Amino acid sequence: MPVFRYDAQWDIPRIRPTPVTAPAVDPQSLVLIPACALAAPLLADRLDRWLAVPTVVFEIVLGVLVGPDVLGWANVGDLLNTLSQFGLAMLMFLAGYELDFVRLRGGPIRRAGASWLVTLTVALGAGALADRSALDGTFAGLALTTTALGTILPVLRDAGDLPTPFGAMAMATGAVGEFGPIIAVALLLSGNAPARSAVILAAFAVLAGVALAYARRPRPAWMSRLIGRTLRTSGQFAVRTVMLVLAAMVATAIWLDLDMLLGAFTAGIISGLLLADVPEAAEEVIEAKLEGIGFGFLVPVFFVVSGMNFDLKALLDDPGTLLLLPAFLLLFLLLRGLPAALLAPAALGRRDRVALGLYAATALPLVVVITTIEVEAGHLHSSTAAALVGAGMLSVLLFPLLAQRLRGGAAPPTPHPDGPRVHAESW
Repeated sequence: MPVFRYDAQWDIPRIRPTPVTAPAVDPQSLVLIPACALAAPLLADRLDRWLAVPTVVFEIVLGVLVGPDVLGWANVGDLLNTLSQFGLAMLMFLAGYELDFVRLRGGPIRRAGASWLVTLTVALGAGALADRSALDGTFAGLALTTTALGTILPVLRDAGDLPTPFGAMAMATGAVGEFGPIIAVALLLSGNAPARSAVILAAFAVLAGVALAYARRPRPAWMSRLIGRTLRTSGQFAVRTVMLVLAAMVATAIWLDLDMLLGAFTAGIISGLLLADVPEAAEEVIEAKLEGIGFGFLVPVFFVVSGMNFDLKALLDDPGTLLLLPAFLLLFLLLRGLPAALLAPAALGRRDRVALGLYAATALPLVVVITTIEVEAGHLHSSTAAALVGAGMLSVLLFPLLAQRLRGGAAPPTPHPDGPRVHAESW
């Protein structure tokens, strides 16, 4: 269709017959990605009788399989990359939304913060010393400080661990392992000078603080009434409100030249507070809708596309690079898991402390993000990035399973895994 363009020569708007075309999309890829997303839970369910494998592992593996490095059936274009970014934002949003700071404040968050600072110090130093390029090593070290909160939360919830003191500690460890690296990404990977980054972060903190203060205020009666009236209609006021919060915080982070993950994670916290006092039945419906948007659509796209972008050839072509994979997996345990286990509360038994360390060492989404940013910027070798992502995939496959086995695989107290957030006492 024709579009309006401004012609300075005539000083009047003129119509030029320039067609506005949609971005080119490979139809085969457009079908294969949701097909992989559908196949992943089917495969996880079939394998569950022998081995509990998180669905995200199958999503990534299937993405590698149909991607250009193996079968070559699907390719990533602009549209799929954009959907993948939306999926990443939604994953971070849901991780922030699940947090309950009433449970985590005090001992759990202090211990989790202390263990992450130990990890950060050792990982950045070890990375700089281990790599010929200190820059490359620093970025690799930063990837070792992450914890996949969005991955371990469903595991903790399905096992019935969230309402327990162990669940509170695991959730605090995961929250710091997500939020801390996001801040580090903003400081170290933004390309800004440290002083400027600090000022920008302070400005974002002020804006986020204002939003959080507003979210904690009692809702007006008209808002509560509208949420209830549109809960099961096409109006969907609650969901649309949450989507606006997500868009606004992501846009704020981008406007301030910060990573969008910080905005998405903060939006989840704000939305959780905003909807904290809705009736329990309404809260369950809203959470189910948000998880449907996230885990039913956008998040699987991110993980399948991440698998398609995985540089398998770089990993397999060099035996030395392939050896980095188990080395990084061990470093996840030593640098991230060990401090979390050693600084865990004394009230936890030995098996629970080891399980906590395994959950803390589970890392993947932010590893993908950090390595992608730095490979594109030329600060990290593609082969090193492939080894880090491969180690993250193995951590998601192995560590939660081992943690569940150590804790005996407790049955959940309620039959439905998508119930409301449960409050429990912490240390």
